[in-house]
Amino acid sequence: MYPPKQHQDDNKDHLIEVIKTYPLATLISVANNKPLITHLPLIYEQGKLIGHIDKFNPQAAHLADGKSITVLFSGPQCYISPSIYSTTQLPTWNYIKVHIEGTVEAILSKAALKQSLISMTAFLEAPEHKYVLEADNPRLDKNLEYISMFEINMMSWEGKFKLSQDKKPSDIESARAELIRANQESVKTFLEKVF
Repeated sequence: MYPPKQHQDDNKDHLIEVIKTYPLATLISVANNKPLITHLPLIYEQGKLIGHIDKFNPQAAHLADGKSITVLFSGPQCYISPSIYSTTQLPTWNYIKVHIEGTVEAILSKAALKQSLISMTAFLEAPEHKYVLEADNPRLDKNLEYISMFEINMMSWEGKFKLSQDKKPSDIESARAELIRANQESVKTFLEKVF
């Protein structure tokens, strides 16, 4: 990703936290000089990303052993108005992104796929676990034929945490508060407009 350096975060613990907190990923691969893009949740496990894709998705055929893939995770983001700072600034945009480059390994075992779907559901249901995907669920067994499982071996990681780090401490804190406020408010406002 583009510098400046103060916005780069190579701390893998920080990047893993973004992946765990915002697991909906954008998968990008290329076939016949054309990008294939899919949005789906990925779970981080022991240095790999685990996912499942509908077999009829055109990108599914590209998620085979050794194929290269780019994965993007997006954390919170928002416009930062100069009005929140105590010093004179220009408008900007603050955001958190994680880019991963890796290779794909197809997992063909139906038992592994079934257990992975159960584990992913448990992860996504945390911390309340109001729903448990049971191994004997007949709908689960019926749908296994339509789902492909894959792992992504992560070759390179890059984090961009553009959070007004180049400002004085009080302005950094104001930008942090604005990121929290704007994300909570923008979801509410957006849903009122479209749903």
